[in-house]
Formats: sequence, structure tokens, C-alpha cells
Amino acid sequence: MSSETPGSRMTYGNYLRLDELLSLQSGPDGHNPPPSNHEMHFIVVHQAFELWFKQINRELEEALNLLNVDEVDEKKIPVIVSHLERCSEIFRLLASQWRVMQTLSPHDFLAFRDRLGTSSGFESWQMRTLEMLLGLESEQRIGGMDPMVHNRKLHSEGKLSDDVMENMIRIDNMPSLNDVVQKWLARTPVNGVSGDEGILQDFAEKHIESMSVHAESVIAHMVKIGHGTEETIRPRIEAGISGAQDFLMPDGKVVAARAGLLFIESYRELPLLSWPRRLIDTIVDLEQAMLLFRSHHARMVERMIGRRMGTGGSSGVDYLDMTLKYRIFTDLWAVRTMLVKRDALPGPANADFYGYSSDN
Repeated sequence: MSSETPGSRMTYGNYLRLDELLSLQSGPDGHNPPPSNHEMHFIVVHQAFELWFKQINRELEEALNLLNVDEVDEKKIPVIVSHLERCSEIFRLLASQWRVMQTLSPHDFLAFRDRLGTSSGFESWQMRTLEMLLGLESEQRIGGMDPMVHNRKLHSEGKLSDDVMENMIRIDNMPSLNDVVQKWLARTPVNGVSGDEGILQDFAEKHIESMSVHAESVIAHMVKIGHGTEETIRPRIEAGISGAQDFLMPDGKVVAARAGLLFIESYRELPLLSWPRRLIDTIVDLEQAMLLFRSHHARMVERMIGRRMGTGGSSGVDYLDMTLKYRIFTDLWAVRTMLVKRDALPGPANADFYGYSSDN
């Protein structure tokens, strides 16, 4: 028989601490008068965002720690992918959550907007740490809005706890996911060998040569079907080849991480590269999901307050629209511009190293 007594039995409400959770929708220190149903809806939506941001931060840090080693265990890559896929799905959920906010009319919002004071979504320290974990640099931010500077100021004013500030400093001192991905890509075994500059250089040069050969057939085909003349088409095609050269070999020296990335994307059929390729796709998908979240946020704000100044003094929706230009994993997006169809590429050397020969 179970020794559990009625008084000691775990309940759904106790496990989730619902009494505490459901007492937190009255605003700071309890509003007087209490919030209207419209304001409570606003609070609930944003508290839900913060709970999900907490989960994303946890998933990102788990993934980062698994990648931040000198040699990543192949069996860990599916685990890393799982962490990042969860983040993508959460961002998609959050993007759709803005639709709930859109049930709040502009006049409903204006009725309590003043009670927000000068608070701003930029002060969501969990969103800022999330961006830092991914690798968004301060110099990339619109108007140089450094979250560390802003939050240090809030901390000095007693508006941010010591624990939160310490956690932000800890994360700021960590390598980002983008940092560790670049180091991981640099170790990619290209043609069966990892870290050999000569092999990397040879691979990059042969890829550029393949692009050039393929370009001639593309130009001839486009002219033949009447989509332009050689004089108008060739400069555009050759600009792409020149861009690939600059991407792979700036100053004439190959960038190991970019060569490794291109190798994985070019020879996707090789078994040993299947999970690395999946990881790359998952990271791109994560950034895409985050951009979708930002876009839905901007459109919701425009629908609710138009082009008004934000509560925190920002330019409001104009600022949010500018954040849509943020890109963190730029190489993972850029490499797609220079891919060549598989049958126009030479077979990889040492193909059996990757699980089987591509000739079979």
C-alpha cells in the first residue's frame, strides 16, 4: 500500500504552483484600481512570452555547451539539433501569439498605456540574453543600443536584481552559438582531411572553377531562351563568382569555416555529413523563425499604435522594422548563393571516408 497521505499527495496545482502564478497578473505591486480585462490580457501575453524566453535561453545554452568542445561527439549532434528545433517551434508559437494581442483595439490599449510608464520591451533582459547567446553583437544593433550598458544602468538604479545582472555578465563573457559553430565548421574534414590549408585552398579553387564552367552553360541557356543578351547577363553571373571568391578566400587565403560549410552543403548525400547538414539547416530555420517573430511583432505594434513613439522613447514600429535586418548566422545564409548543382561538381576525394563512395 502507498504511504502517501491525502495531505502529502502532489496535485496539479501544487506542482505548477498555480496559486503563486495566477496571483501575478495585477501589475507591479498590485494595481489600484485593478487592471481591466484588456490590461490583464496584455500582462498575461507578455508574461507568457517571458516564460517561453526562459525556455529558449535554457535550450540555447545546453546546445552551446555541447558544441563548445574541441571535438564534438557525433552522437551529440542530434541532441543539439533537438534543442534548437524546440527553440524554432517556440518562436513560431510566439509569432502566432501576437494574433492574441491583436484582439486588443487601439483604444483599449490607450486606456491603460500610461500605466506602463517608460517601460519598454527592450528591457526584456531574457530577450537580450537570448540574442547574446545566439551571437548578435552590440555593434550590429540599431543605434548602438547595447543591452549591457542599458541594463548596467538599470542595475545601478536598483531596477534590476543582482542575480539578473550577474547572469547577464556571465552570458556576455561566454562564446556565442555563432562563435562555436564557426569553430566547429573550421574542423570539417574536407576531402577526408581536417585542418589542412592546402587541401582547403584546393577545394575552394576547384569550386570557383566549377562555378565558372557552369556559368558558361547558364549564360548560353538564358540567351537562347531570350532572357537577355550575353552583355547584360554575363556581368551579373560573374559578379556572383567574384562574390564567392571573396567569401571563400578574402585576401587570397581560404577561410576554413567557410570552406567546411561549403563542403557540407555541396556534398549533402555523404552519410557522415547528414547530421552536420541537418544542424546547419536547423540553425538557419531557427533564425528564420526568430525573424518571423520580429515581423509579426512589428505588424502588431503598427496595427495597435501606428507610428507613435514607443513607451520607452524608441521610434516604435520604425525601430522594430529595423530589427528585421538583424542577421547573426550570415555565412550560413550567404553560402547558398554559391552552390552549384551536384552533377557539375567533381566527386569528393576519399569519398569512402564519409561512409560510402559517391560513385556507387
